[in-house]
Amino acid sequence: MTLTPLRRLLVLAAGVLLLTGVGAWSVLSAADRAAEENTPRAGGPAFAEGRVNLKDPGRLVFRNMAAGPQRDRLVSVPAGSPAGATRTASDVSCLRFHAAAGTGVCLQATTTLGRPSYRARILDSGLRTLRTYPVAGIPSRARVSPSGRLAAWTVFVKGESYGTAFFSTRTSVLDTRGWKLSPNLEEFAITLNGAPYRNADVNFWGVTFTGDDDTFYATLSTREKTYLVRGSLAGRSVTGLAENVECPSLSPDGTRVAYKKRVLGTAALWREHVMDLRTLKSTALAERRSVDDQAVWLDDRTLAYALPATEGRTGVEDTWTVPADGTGTPRLLLSEAQAPPRATG
Repeated sequence: MTLTPLRRLLVLAAGVLLLTGVGAWSVLSAADRAAEENTPRAGGPAFAEGRVNLKDPGRLVFRNMAAGPQRDRLVSVPAGSPAGATRTASDVSCLRFHAAAGTGVCLQATTTLGRPSYRARILDSGLRTLRTYPVAGIPSRARVSPSGRLAAWTVFVKGESYGTAFFSTRTSVLDTRGWKLSPNLEEFAITLNGAPYRNADVNFWGVTFTGDDDTFYATLSTREKTYLVRGSLAGRSVTGLAENVECPSLSPDGTRVAYKKRVLGTAALWREHVMDLRTLKSTALAERRSVDDQAVWLDDRTLAYALPATEGRTGVEDTWTVPADGTGTPRLLLSEAQAPPRATG
């Protein structure tokens, strides 16, 4: 059918009205979400502006996820009585955070020329910035070595989606002694199933460090399988140890890794396990819900991890704990809080 000039004009006008409506809806929806995030929830935690120090003994430092002006800020509470405690709030905001021995790594979102961008900030014990590094995409994991010397971060490469079966990551490791950056673990030599390995689909994520400031564990993904790998920064190499392991977290005594294990094909459903590194024997933990997180050890017996918050609060997580030996039951540690590092000091 040939359109007359009048029909073409009507079609064009309808298209403009439709696009205008969609744009207005998007803006209003974003404004509603921002207003919701900036409005404190009745019954939510109390806050006090103050000093947050990564070396304060007996404190847990974490990303606050409660709605209000302190949303995403680093806050601290007493490790011995965190539930219901007034949260001391800093002025530093992070999407991912980890700290050890007075060194912190904070992954942030910012805006450059009107477009979202991301960066990693290395913090001292007083949350002052030591160095800043641009990162290639959305923050996913962050970890600091027990000595505070090494920091690692993983991001999703821009334009990729974690929600699909195919995604790309970029994992970097920084040595703060000399500020030497290994920007991409994919450049390391890989040994898998006893032989050198290389494939274009290799991805790494979820680094965790030992106490020697060289050895680390991480996830290697290739050909739709995931592996626990042990790596050496000095040797620029990794070796596969076990299959179906993601997001390892090394225990303080260095003998075990907590990790998430995929339990239903390629579906995004995981159970948290602990593996003895001497025997590679795994124990399923008492948490029966799907945990999509890199757990942290509060001590040699207890793990903490994030789960989506209840009551339909989109994008908000609570922190739970569970015994590391498969016994007991999960316990809510902190509401509206991303899993914190273990207490320091």
